[in-house]
Amino acid sequence: MDRRKSIKTLVIGGISIGAIAEACNRRENSPIAPETSGKDAIASGINRMKEELAHEKMINAEPAFFTADEMATITLLGDIIIPKDEISGSASDAQVPAFLEFIVKDKPEHQTPLRGGLRWLDVHCLNRFGKAFKDCEHARQMEMVDEIAWPEKAKPEMRQGVIFFNLMRNLVATGFYTSEMGVKDIGYIGNAPYQWNGVPPDVLKQYNLAYTEKELKECISFS
Repeated sequence: MDRRKSIKTLVIGGISIGAIAEACNRRENSPIAPETSGKDAIASGINRMKEELAHEKMINAEPAFFTADEMATITLLGDIIIPKDEISGSASDAQVPAFLEFIVKDKPEHQTPLRGGLRWLDVHCLNRFGKAFKDCEHARQMEMVDEIAWPEKAKPEMRQGVIFFNLMRNLVATGFYTSEMGVKDIGYIGNAPYQWNGVPPDVLKQYNLAYTEKELKECISFS
């Protein structure tokens, strides 16, 4: 099964990315320029409001929410959901685990569902394979994932795992396809200047129209 293509189809159909315009005149509440926006803003190249920077700094200063074992499991699941292919790297290559660490602090309502789901996954793997999910062989990991990745096919007793995996899949896809790597993966180029050489000659001929010599002389032509 090609999980990556399925996720990409959903994301392309459901995400609309806004264009970022650079203001001509700076106002008191305008975004801070990248060179004065702090280390994270410099790395991303995105202008940030002072309030956004303060909020991000506060979140990054907090202790890590996920334990090392939980983060290892998150990394494995993320790379199962979005593996590396010939176009792009995997979820972990796009730093999706760090995104999940950020999002559970920014949106605390995700904390209990994710931690509970990770615990559920480990308990089921321990009962079935005698190991936590991260310590299982890849084939065992995929066996477990296949039982919770398809809601319509999942057994009733796997419902909690299905709910957890749905949330993980949504967050991983969000993290990946809003990263620089993910944006390039779907081929989004944003607003780009368009060069127009006027109405094509065959269209002008169809409607018995033509540019005047003055128009042709004064208009800019792009090669």
